[in-house]
Amino acid sequence: MDEQIKKYLYDIHEAITSIFSYLGEKRDFNLYLDNKMLRRAVEREFEIIGEAMNRINKRDPNISVSHKMQIISMRNRVIHGYDKIDDAIVWGVIVKYLPLLQQEIETLLALESEPVDPRL
Repeated sequence: MDEQIKKYLYDIHEAITSIFSYLGEKRDFNLYLDNKMLRRAVEREFEIIGEAMNRINKRDPNISVSHKMQIISMRNRVIHGYDKIDDAIVWGVIVKYLPLLQQEIETLLALESEPVDPRL
């Protein structure tokens, strides 16, 4: 795996970690709905995840990540359809799919023994 792909994987991992950090241990959908700044921060992290996944896919489409195309599509929806974002769908992705993505990204990063330089 080339260094640029490892960097994108690292960026995805950092964005996922940030989302979980923003939400805290007590993940509450109503608190999420009531906090515009939190929603915007989470949406930005999804933009990063989707863009990094898109770049990975362009460099090496054989990298296996579940729901890769849906991740890229979500990024496009958040950026281009910002006025039509469904908070319930975003929340569902956080609860149902983000833990799996985190696990897959950590596995891919663990396969590489060299540390990733986040400045790449």
